[in-house]
Amino acid sequence: MQPVPDLPHAFEDPSLLEEALTHASAGPRHNERLEFLGDTVLDLIVAEALFTERADLPEGELTVRKSHVVSRPTLAEAADRLGLTPRLRVGKGLRKVELSASVRAGLYEAVVGAVHRDAGLEAARSFVETSLAEALGRARAEAEVVVPKQRLQELAQRDGGAPPSYELLEESGEAHAPRFRVRAVVAGTPHPDAWGSTLKEAERRAALLALEALEGDGEELA
Repeated sequence: MQPVPDLPHAFEDPSLLEEALTHASAGPRHNERLEFLGDTVLDLIVAEALFTERADLPEGELTVRKSHVVSRPTLAEAADRLGLTPRLRVGKGLRKVELSASVRAGLYEAVVGAVHRDAGLEAARSFVETSLAEALGRARAEAEVVVPKQRLQELAQRDGGAPPSYELLEESGEAHAPRFRVRAVVAGTPHPDAWGSTLKEAERRAALLALEALEGDGEELA
């Protein structure tokens, strides 16, 4: 397998990268397990970076900043920038359509998981610090960040509308490591769903995705 250009990690075991670059639609040996691992490793790395460097911030704001760094659009852009997206092997059902942000973000997480399996946590940390440098820099430095649920509620109720609601779509995982999939609904319109290790975190991420969707449609957020 040819190495991916500009990838900030040289794999000792190239089969891990091959697995990370294989979507579930392409065959039985695919990247969903690595994506699961990468999601957890990524959360830990970003949380530790913010916890260490922003000792002045309370838990709530640390969580919001982490959510910005690990959001679906941020990770999808990272996958594109690293040259991963065009190398993703997909099945026939996905070949004729543009890959969604969800698929591209999952690809990035799978590669993080592959790096961790290949060389350990410090290698994964180096990969994340390099590939998400801009997003991490903003999260470390910004004086203020948007609180997604609060901002979404303000937007939804600005002209007398109803507050947003949050729908629990799926709950999975063991009791000690649950996973929740939630979407925000604003004025009857459902927005992209998000996963979190707690219901609160999933709702925060879903609110952020709804804000990004509304902003992209030209809504005023201020």
